[in-house]
Amino acid sequence: MVSRSFLFLHVLIIFSLAVMAFSDLSDDFYEDVCPKALPTIKRVVEHAIRKERRMGASLLRLHFHDCFVNGCDASILLDQTATIDSEKTARANNNSARGFEVIDKIKSEVDKACGRPVVSCADILAVAARDSVVALHGPTWEVKLGRRDSTTASRSTANNDIPTPFMDLPALINNFKKQGLDEKDLVALSGGHTLGFAQCFTFRNRIYNETNNIESTFARQRQANCPRSGSDSNLASLDPTPALFDSKYFSNLVSKKGLLHSDQALFSGGKTDDLVKKYSKNLRTFSKDFAESMIKMGNIKPLTGKQGQIRVNCRKVTKQC
Repeated sequence: MVSRSFLFLHVLIIFSLAVMAFSDLSDDFYEDVCPKALPTIKRVVEHAIRKERRMGASLLRLHFHDCFVNGCDASILLDQTATIDSEKTARANNNSARGFEVIDKIKSEVDKACGRPVVSCADILAVAARDSVVALHGPTWEVKLGRRDSTTASRSTANNDIPTPFMDLPALINNFKKQGLDEKDLVALSGGHTLGFAQCFTFRNRIYNETNNIESTFARQRQANCPRSGSDSNLASLDPTPALFDSKYFSNLVSKKGLLHSDQALFSGGKTDDLVKKYSKNLRTFSKDFAESMIKMGNIKPLTGKQGQIRVNCRKVTKQC
């Protein structure tokens, strides 16, 4: 019979290994090896957003979709090859995920500033997401750094693990729970939809076939730019101010004006209603919780130490000599 002390030791070792994985990430990871890294990322992100305000939401979404597929390891950036099953063609990303050229530009500028490839693509995604939110008047937070880049990707995992715009509340809760995120994280991170747009095919069923939990005038207004068939890529803003980080996304939900089914599911008589109401009335609370949940999401299964690699080109696995 296994002794209690042995079992305790076994659990302690597992816990210690988990803590070590997170402790390898730090606020000052590049402070000595490349102090210009973070200012360079910020400069390129701000320039990209000045050119196109929508890009801020796109960069935030890239980080989210990266972390939900086997952790925050930049697997979303890898192009299709004979050995890479690119996540770019997964249902949630195909003809939808964007901002890859901005990440390429950041990588080029950062490597130039550092004199060599020392900053991972995974860290670039995490910092670019934070800097995008700040550029659009949202909160800031300390991004833990030291992630390394994956050498694989998985379209099938992306199809299974990235939440869809058609999910109801129980499915969303289970989806986030799988990533170690709770209901508060679900609501706070969904608030990222205070920024950006969605394509017609993602909300068509909601504006034509849902009646109980959608405001009728709002539905008619969206139908004007999203017909029953065709025009799948026509865009509608996820909230009234798609280039400003505010709490109007949540106010919309309270008014039954959530664009996506998965948005409105957060305020539909379920256990997240109270938090949606709170955020709709208190931008400061939402901003604080959003920042905390972004840190938590950014810590999902990072590759650290000698795991993975530092890619030279974010789109390709770097061949080892």
